[in-house]
Amino acid sequence: MFEKLQRAFWKALTPDLIAETPATPTPSLLSADVLSALGGADNLKSQQRVALTRVRVQLQNAEKFDAAALKAAGVPGVMVLTGGVVHLLTGL
Repeated sequence: MFEKLQRAFWKALTPDLIAETPATPTPSLLSADVLSALGGADNLKSQQRVALTRVRVQLQNAEKFDAAALKAAGVPGVMVLTGGVVHLLTGL
């Protein structure tokens, strides 16, 4: 517990020096329709809640990504970055 608090303290002071540990994919962040539009759960390298209304997802294969299916699944906004990183706007 103390180690987690200490790490959070130093990360707040020096955000660029302490690397983030990659989050493992959990089914609770994304619905089944959204996972399907991203190419399936096996296509996710990591997923991380960035804010209350945004989820950052890193994909194994960006070619499996389907923006139209995400819109149909109810995701109002999508930002695609290089390296298979996708930001999903999940609410307002």
